[in-house]
Amino acid sequence: MEPSVNFSFFDDPLMLYNAMWEDIKNAKKYIYIETYKFGNDPIGERFRDVLTKKAKEGIDIKILVDSWGATVNEEFFAEMLRFGGQVVFFQKLKIHLDLFSKNHLRNHRKIFIVDDKIVYVGSANISNHSINWRESVLRLEHSITQKFKHIFFEHFNLADKIFPNKRKYTKSVLSDGFEIIKDIPSNIFQPTRNKFLQLIKKAQSEIIIETPYFLPGSILRKSIIDAAQRGVNVNIITPQHSDVGLFDILRNKYLGIFIKENINIFYYRPHNLHAKLFIADRETFVLGSSNFDYRSFRFMHEINMVGNNKSIIEVLLKHIEETKTECIPFNYELWLKRPKTLKFIEWLLVPIRHLF
Repeated sequence: MEPSVNFSFFDDPLMLYNAMWEDIKNAKKYIYIETYKFGNDPIGERFRDVLTKKAKEGIDIKILVDSWGATVNEEFFAEMLRFGGQVVFFQKLKIHLDLFSKNHLRNHRKIFIVDDKIVYVGSANISNHSINWRESVLRLEHSITQKFKHIFFEHFNLADKIFPNKRKYTKSVLSDGFEIIKDIPSNIFQPTRNKFLQLIKKAQSEIIIETPYFLPGSILRKSIIDAAQRGVNVNIITPQHSDVGLFDILRNKYLGIFIKENINIFYYRPHNLHAKLFIADRETFVLGSSNFDYRSFRFMHEINMVGNNKSIIEVLLKHIEETKTECIPFNYELWLKRPKTLKFIEWLLVPIRHLF
């Protein structure tokens, strides 16, 4: 019999933030946050204020935020810092001539840990900017929290240093039926990409990919097409208009290839779909911070969870079905008729596809 797991799933950011604020209020020992974006806005301010209150109570507060993604600085957290809270900015921006230097290698992870018992992992940043986006975040009360705590400190302690042992920092972690996959920038060690390849090759009936940025490399593209050719029902859900317009133009260049292989592509229309979710055969899920593109797999620090829990998968599938009700199918005929000027822009963007 499958062990029960106490979990919640959030795709609405405001409901997610309310749950986080409640867990912050109830924290007894510590609160550790690792995020790409921390906004200097009403959402960021409310998080800062409740965290400051807990710091005054003696709760250990540690925040790791990416220097590129953050719109805050140390001064924003000044009062919290006076009461013992700590804020570290990951890989502070430096002057480099090479665009693919450390400035391009960002910490895109999003985890939130409370008191050795609660962990949130998924797609959502801390920002008013994305308050209307559709996300995918799992909250677990589980022993796996201890593993995430250890992973958090790996990054917290090396935030402005070179990661000396890529094999060590990309080694997967197993915990009571779950697997945690850790990515750091590497051309060789790309465990999330490899996990996707493994699950796609093993899939027998269905693959669901929900991602804001769908731009897989040639090997992943081929594996998806091979799956469709052997009869797997492949479904790709992505926003019609993401928050990166040039990315959408480049992405659209490749979508016709998938349509010709009877792969289903759905455009989410209301606003940005920022959820990052993969399900194979309705049996295995991957959920976390990784986009389905070059940049996530090769240049970003990412974190994802893999699991087979039936109760979680049932909730994730419900989320997928609800998402699809606000989608339209990709229009292949319209794609074929797109203007030559658009095709020219696509061509110009191909050499820099790794930047997106």
